[in-house]
Formats: sequence, structure tokens, C-alpha cells
Amino acid sequence: MLDVVFGQASDPGKIRSNNEDSLGSFVPSSRHQARSHGYLFAVADGVGGLDLGEVASSTAVSVLTKEFEKSQGGAMLISLLPRLVQHANSAVHDRTLAPEFRGKKMATTVVACALRHDQAVVSHVGDSRCYLVRHGRAKLITHDHTWVNEQRKMGLITESEVSQSESRHVLIRSLGPEMFVSPDTTALTIQPGDVLVLCSDGVHDELPESTMASIVSQNKPIDEVASELVARAVDNDGNDNTTAMVIKVRSVEQVGMYRGRPYRLPS
Repeated sequence: MLDVVFGQASDPGKIRSNNEDSLGSFVPSSRHQARSHGYLFAVADGVGGLDLGEVASSTAVSVLTKEFEKSQGGAMLISLLPRLVQHANSAVHDRTLAPEFRGKKMATTVVACALRHDQAVVSHVGDSRCYLVRHGRAKLITHDHTWVNEQRKMGLITESEVSQSESRHVLIRSLGPEMFVSPDTTALTIQPGDVLVLCSDGVHDELPESTMASIVSQNKPIDEVASELVARAVDNDGNDNTTAMVIKVRSVEQVGMYRGRPYRLPS
């Protein structure tokens, strides 16, 4: 059956006194729950410059993990996860209407990854990212919802210009500002030995993919790997909050699908 280990680390960085990043997870409590629900991991980065980034990010992560636990067993992750991201968006949006937050603005990015059997589903809004590291190579699974990335996709600027642009952190999608949001969702088949990395821009802005892959491919306790990933990013710059979750796949349960229902394949 599916078996994963994970580590996490977060650092406010060298400049900011508060940490507007949040992270959270749902870990099944039994073999039955591992098969019916699976695992969920999430990282959110509260938008700096607004009033309550840390409230927005913690709200999003809390809603995702709690609603995932309460979801119907066996629900299809590819449809469940974006629905939960929408729930998180509504919760962040509604918090701006609460009396204590009236007149305040808040927003957050989020990247969430659900795993069950031999599948991983990633849903995200904003520029927090998910990478898949396999055989020592990192592959970006998400695509930033930023103004410069849209310009790049239209061929108006180059990849190198994206990394140098002063507008590279201007988001075109985030949780909170609007009542509805459209997350991007991707499904992939995972293998034993795969490593998934969820991170805020404090990590991916400062570490090349090759460095990230090298760090997370080490044969070390997974908590140490996550801490090293964040520490290296902070050492390189440290101007932003820096957060990472590192999920290592130890074994999977291969399944087939029939009429939307999984069934175990002969071993």
C-alpha cells in the first residue's frame, strides 16, 4: 500500500519579523483510511503588503486539511482537490467580512497535493510550487499564476527576463480577493523513490532546480532534508519567508480504474 514520509520547515527569513507562510497535512490514521482518503499536504504563502497575510494562509491550510478529512471515502481526488481549494478561497474571502477584519484586505497563494494508491493530484493558485524529483532530476509540476509568466507564455518576454523582472511576483490569481477562483489541477502517477516538494517562492526563487534535486535526493532523515532546503534558500538571500514540505514515496499500491472506481492490480 501507499507509504510516505515527510518533513517540513519554515523560516521568516533575514528581513521580516513575522512569517506569513503556513503549512499543514492530513495523515491517515489507519490502513483503511490510507486507502479511502490518502494523504494531503499543503503550503500557503500570505500575500505580503496586504493587511493579514498570515491569517489568509493559515485559514486556507486549515480549511483544506479539515475538509479533506471530512470528505467522502473513495472520492476522486482529481475533482475533490480543486473543490476544496474553492472552499478555502471562500473561507479566506469570508474572513474579510468578519467584524474584527472589516475593511482589511487579505490574500494567499496555495499549493496542495493529495496522494492515494499510486496517484498524486496537485492543485494550486498563485506562485507556490510543486516539484517532482525522480532519479535525481526535478520537474516543475505547477505553473505560476503571475503576470510575467503569462507574458512568457505569449512569447512577449524570455525565461531569463522572467527571473530578472521586478514584476515577477505580481499575481494574477490568489485566494481571497474574489468570491470564486479557478485552481489549476494536475494528476500524475508516482513511483517508489519519488520525492515531491511543495514550497513558497522564498525557496524556488533562490534555489536552482538542480540544487533542490540534489538536496532532497540525499539519504538523510526527511526532516533534516526539509530543514537543509529552507536553510540553503535563506542563506542565499533571506529577504522573504521561506517554507518547504518534502514528501518521499516509499511504496505505492498500483490500481486500475473501472467506471471511476479503483481496483487492485494482481501483484
